[in-house]
Amino acid sequence: MSVTPDLDAPRAAREAGFSDAVTIAFGDAAADVYGTVRLGLADGNSASGLVVLFRGGEIATVVAEGGIPVEDGSAWEHVQAAGIDTETIEPLRSWRLAFAGEDASLDLELEATGSACALEDRDPVARAGGMLGFEQPVRVRGAAHIGGERIEIDAVGQRGRSWGSPDWSKIGRTRTVSAWFGDEALSVAAIGAAGGEEHGREAISATIFESGGEGCVRVADPRLSTTFDGEGRQRRAAMELWITDDGPPRRATGDVVCGTTLDLGRLRLDTAFLSWRMDDRTGVGRYDILRLNDA
Repeated sequence: MSVTPDLDAPRAAREAGFSDAVTIAFGDAAADVYGTVRLGLADGNSASGLVVLFRGGEIATVVAEGGIPVEDGSAWEHVQAAGIDTETIEPLRSWRLAFAGEDASLDLELEATGSACALEDRDPVARAGGMLGFEQPVRVRGAAHIGGERIEIDAVGQRGRSWGSPDWSKIGRTRTVSAWFGDEALSVAAIGAAGGEEHGREAISATIFESGGEGCVRVADPRLSTTFDGEGRQRRAAMELWITDDGPPRRATGDVVCGTTLDLGRLRLDTAFLSWRMDDRTGVGRYDILRLNDA
């Protein structure tokens, strides 16, 4: 799938249960502010929003809202939920993001720093999850207001688009992992089937966003290992990305700096941000685990 500007806009609903979303995640280690903003569109006419914001390792705000009627789902500017407003300045290049909540607010500008890398329909993760889309590294600048304080934001991050009809009767869990190193980024996605042993039986794919925005490198053999706590939440992680069979691989290790677990009704989300190390470089990134809520 070639990523063209028209894919930046919401996709037309193709069938019952079709969903579409734009997700923005960012981390500013200097300001110690990390956040995820997701705006979704179900069946082309119902909006949902999720905002998770951390400051100083603690939750600054969590806002979730769904089932908001949408009259015109042709552009993300018309889709609003959970206090989220987005604006596309130039498709695949620049955007604005605003959020207004009771405990915090955001006023941010996003600029693409690399190519948009697509999840192809033949990819094992796309087949297992029933979703297509693309990811793109971004620079995030602007301001956050938390607890009455204005905080200047100069962050690295990622903007993603995803659409499709996931069948949760067949999915055990999904994992989305990103590491951002300023001019280079890594992204891993994994989906485990329902009813089986999750470890070692996941569909997994990975992409390296090359420095200088030069393009996307598909990883032939991606490996992701995670240390979990007693509640199944991620604490540490390591990526080993074999671009070719004869190596050498790219290796990165990360430790969680902040995170939380959210009850989203049918689903449980364990979301966290990590401090990453690769060679002699440090970066930040996000690690999300989404699964059916046993409760």
